Amino acid sequence: MAPRKPLDLFAFSVMVALCLCWGFQQIAVKLIAADVTPVMQMALRSGMAAVVLGAVTFRNEGPRAFADGTLPAGLLVGLLFGLEFLFIAQGLVLTSASHMVVFLYSAPIFSALGLHLRFREERLKLLQWGGVAVAFGGIAVSFLGAGDQVSGDMLIGDAMGLLAGLAWGLTTVAIRGSRLSDAPAVKTLFYQVAFAGVMLLGIAALRGETGVNLTPTVALNLGFQTIVITLISYVIWFWLLRKYLASRLSILSFLTPLFGVVFSVVVLHEPLEPAFVAGALLVLAGISLVSGAELLRDRFGRAAV
Repeated sequence: MAPRKPLDLFAFSVMVALCLCWGFQQIAVKLIAADVTPVMQMALRSGMAAVVLGAVTFRNEGPRAFADGTLPAGLLVGLLFGLEFLFIAQGLVLTSASHMVVFLYSAPIFSALGLHLRFREERLKLLQWGGVAVAFGGIAVSFLGAGDQVSGDMLIGDAMGLLAGLAWGLTTVAIRGSRLSDAPAVKTLFYQVAFAGVMLLGIAALRGETGVNLTPTVALNLGFQTIVITLISYVIWFWLLRKYLASRLSILSFLTPLFGVVFSVVVLHEPLEPAFVAGALLVLAGISLVSGAELLRDRFGRAAV
């Protein structure tokens, strides 16, 4: 396997473009929520992406594509991915897109803690533990400092954003600790979106939320969510991970919640509460410490980092 490269201008530019897309996806869901419920949006984009990814997997590996021992782990990560999308969909009904994108990106904290518990080589260093503490402090500030500025429903929606981040973090741990760690990225993503699509469509049907008012705007929006977000952006992300140092890419990925907050204010005209802003900055700072420890260690050579 070729060694991973540090970021160059091309990788930096691509990552900024990816973060712009990812930062807009919660806003995209909100924009058409009156025509398609969020849970149905998640079901549709997952199902359509699964058809494409399944076809690619069968073309590359043939009819025995899923007889390689990855199926049990695939079902697990599919369940976690489905839960993540369910929490996002329901949370967006109750809270703002800006809150959702910040709390969703608590995922690296949960994945770091899970990997620490499971793998000796993933043990957290002192600075990373400090980052965990700062991030959870930020979450506490966001919730406890809200006071009368936000409703109880919004706090429940924020909590669902955290649960979505937890599910995302556990997905990373499950992939890392199974045969999926060596499986093609397309197959891993197929497991996730296929299970999520079936699961979320079933939930939408049980709740009577399968109606779709398919206007040109809705079709364009769903096309963006399916083609640009679920297919193209994730495939590019996995390609970057095979070429460049993951620690450098992870740091840049935290532009996503910043872009998401900006989009939510500019496009949806969402207000920003002081407690949320303060807490969000602490969360992002903590995540940056956890994910950027390798970068700091390379630069300063401190054993504690």
